[in-house]
Amino acid sequence: MYIVNTLGKAVVVIDVLKDEIVKTLVFKSETGMPQYDSVAKKVYVNLRNTNEVAEIDPATDTMLGTYPVEGCRYNHGMAIDSEHHRAFLLCNGTKTLTVFALDTHKVIAHRPLPQKGADVVKFDPGLRRIYAACSNGFISVVQQDGADHYRKLEDFAVQKMVHSLAVDTATHRVFAPEQQENGRPVARMIVYEAIGTQEH
Repeated sequence: MYIVNTLGKAVVVIDVLKDEIVKTLVFKSETGMPQYDSVAKKVYVNLRNTNEVAEIDPATDTMLGTYPVEGCRYNHGMAIDSEHHRAFLLCNGTKTLTVFALDTHKVIAHRPLPQKGADVVKFDPGLRRIYAACSNGFISVVQQDGADHYRKLEDFAVQKMVHSLAVDTATHRVFAPEQQENGRPVARMIVYEAIGTQEH
């Protein structure tokens, strides 16, 4: 298991069978959301102060390299398309969802987000859709038309402070926890059904 210590500028590696820390990887930057590429068999971590992505070999728990993400500042959230070796990065400094090629280390596309505050991004490989939870009251939906082609479908309005979500890849439903409704505290899970090219 790979856990980021964001402010500690580190990634902690845990052996889940022994329930113990086996290694700590230290970086020169705050870290953000690690993801595993199941095809390349590599772990990737956002380095949000240096606007880079770090590559880790889980076989040895060593860092293989760091790669700059052009046009992206303060990248925190990340999702992976393992089939095409693409990373989807939430760049809060530039208010974009950035598509980054993990094999060539090049930026493929930047798609605008409504405002700063995007936290969690998920990818549905079946529908080839990327969902970004923006805490200002939107879930941004981007369609993957090909490994190098992406278009914004919509910024779907939700309650403010929705900054996390999950995708059920079997049903294509999107689950988003709400913590407020019109400014009043709530604690509930909202489920969205994917229909056609829009989310309702």
